[in-house]
Amino acid sequence: MMLALKSTFQAIEKQHLKLVKTPSVEETLVAELKEGKAIAIKQLYQMYAPALNGIIKRIIKYDEIAEDVLQDTFVKIWKSIGQYDATKGRLFTWMANVAKNMAIDQVRCKAHLNASKTDDIGEVSFGLIEHQSYVNPNMETIGIKQLLGHLKQDQQEIIELIYFKGFTHVQVSEILNIPLGTIKTKLRLAILKLRKYFN
Repeated sequence: MMLALKSTFQAIEKQHLKLVKTPSVEETLVAELKEGKAIAIKQLYQMYAPALNGIIKRIIKYDEIAEDVLQDTFVKIWKSIGQYDATKGRLFTWMANVAKNMAIDQVRCKAHLNASKTDDIGEVSFGLIEHQSYVNPNMETIGIKQLLGHLKQDQQEIIELIYFKGFTHVQVSEILNIPLGTIKTKLRLAILKLRKYFN
């Protein structure tokens, strides 16, 4: 009889243990966040920052901006944890949506700022464009013509035609009756020689 009573008591104890559910790590974390415990946000960051950063970087390509959005995301999670409802989904799903929305908001805000900085060409008066100070460098005053004296005669002609008179490489090749590859080689050598005088 004692043995039967003991086994009945153990069966009742097992059923009672099944009914008592211990809170999961996620549930404990949410409870601590709702209580405002700072250690909870640190633990949350350590657990979920890499995953949320990955979500943000799919939307924002620049690492520095993505890191800022990640920080802003955790601040928003910290401040709005009271809105999280475990019956509607998991904590990570809710946080992923917050991160995605923060990243999208950042992109939209950036696009809006860039759009406001750009003027439509129709709004710019042509008088303004015409009166802008246009600098036409005088090759004599900055000394380029004198530097050409250090080059061979054929290199001087090529530089003169391409840079001062505006001919293309193909046109210079036809004018001087020299193959195009030779024109490009002589031009490159001339530029390398001139570069020595600027350094």
